[in-house]
Amino acid sequence: MAPLLNGIPRQPKRFVFVLLDNFTMLSFAGAVDALRIANRLAGGDLYKVVFAGEGGDEVRCSSYARLRVDMDLEELSREDTVVVCGGTDVQNATTKRMVNWLRREARRGCTMVALCTAGYTMAKAGLLDGRRATIHWENQDSFSEEFEEVNLTKSVFVIDGNRMTTAGGTASIDLMLTLIANDHGEDLASQVADQMIYTSIRTDQDSQRLSIPTRIGVRHPKLSQVIRMMEHNLEEPISPAILAQEVGMSTRQLERLFRRYLNRSPKRYYMELRLQKARNLLMQTDMSVINVALACGFASPSHFSKCYRAHYDTTPYRERGAQGSRVTA
Repeated sequence: MAPLLNGIPRQPKRFVFVLLDNFTMLSFAGAVDALRIANRLAGGDLYKVVFAGEGGDEVRCSSYARLRVDMDLEELSREDTVVVCGGTDVQNATTKRMVNWLRREARRGCTMVALCTAGYTMAKAGLLDGRRATIHWENQDSFSEEFEEVNLTKSVFVIDGNRMTTAGGTASIDLMLTLIANDHGEDLASQVADQMIYTSIRTDQDSQRLSIPTRIGVRHPKLSQVIRMMEHNLEEPISPAILAQEVGMSTRQLERLFRRYLNRSPKRYYMELRLQKARNLLMQTDMSVINVALACGFASPSHFSKCYRAHYDTTPYRERGAQGSRVTA
């Protein structure tokens, strides 16, 4: 930390927020505002914030607003912290120029932070190889398929040395509060949280998704246990008989449990989980339809296509084609 003068560092710590096209406003704004409030409470500039974007003009966020940036992708100081802000369609926003710039600044020694889906951009630049990281839960399946060398977690945020990633949404606030606490103490971080009406500061040990009972609106321990096993075994589905045996009930009892609380059979619920993963892979990766089918536990492309059409009223091939049309529009 820089030497203090009346409690304020002589040189504020500079955060360079790099905005990708279609970045998420919530994640970006939460991070920036935490730093702004820290400055106000400290009565001076602990942190300096600048905005950068490819082209140096303005960048559009996913909620349609446009933000004018301060600079293009320019050479930075090794003391800077680079915060890459991602959002929707991050694959197209991850340009060759952006990847090369991130690699260069990482070699210079800058701390690298990824908000929301920008973990994809950092991974594409090779900056997360051999590191722990996280990304929004909706992108976890596709990320795992493409970046096997990254140790992906389900945490709200991850700090691994000078590489930091968040899951998106309000997770950026949790990360910034942690950094403020590390720089200037827990008291200041708590005061910032109070100003933001942020009553529960999460750590890197917290999971980004709601618990299964909260998510499905049912508090039944055996049902939650079965759903957890299903979610962890999508590529190689487990039969209802084995699932029932694992939680100490008969297959018929398991059927009744799912019918009562979820209004569907265990087989139907399991199929929906696998098809949701398949749709994420089709929309977010370049994996072939055959490989998507295999990754989601379907032995043949024809069976996969039949199930997909029945659930989504379109085929996997048309889904992939429609996504391509949206991307190039």
